[in-house]
Amino acid sequence: MAVEQTFAIIKPDAVKAGNCGNIINMIERAGFDILRLQKGQLSPDLAGLFYDEHKERPFFKELVDFISSGPILIMALQKENAVADWRKMMGATNPAEAEEGTVRKLYASSIGQNAVHGSDSNESAQRELALFFAEPAPQQAPEAQAQ
Repeated sequence: MAVEQTFAIIKPDAVKAGNCGNIINMIERAGFDILRLQKGQLSPDLAGLFYDEHKERPFFKELVDFISSGPILIMALQKENAVADWRKMMGATNPAEAEEGTVRKLYASSIGQNAVHGSDSNESAQRELALFFAEPAPQQAPEAQAQ
């Protein structure tokens, strides 16, 4: 397997609840390298660009309103199989259906307020990373990851 980068967000509900440290701890314990980490709040315009693929869906406004409602943490994560591993670690969108021990089972309160986001493919990861981080995240050499 190749080393990949993926994009992750700790959403406003999890930030407000004080769960950032717990989620970051889970990420690091799962072997991800956090290459970039930034806290901020999305403008509705940037949130709209982020969720552009959903603009024709009835829940688009709800997505934009929620993700821009408060502070978030954005991250560039790296490891082998990063996209799939982060998606599995997040758990199902509906926390009631998420597996025990996943981020959403532990920290999400509803389908709409589901604590975290993760890219759904390598292509999405590249698009999302470029949207939020002006320069590509540096890759760590494999020997640096092993230390």
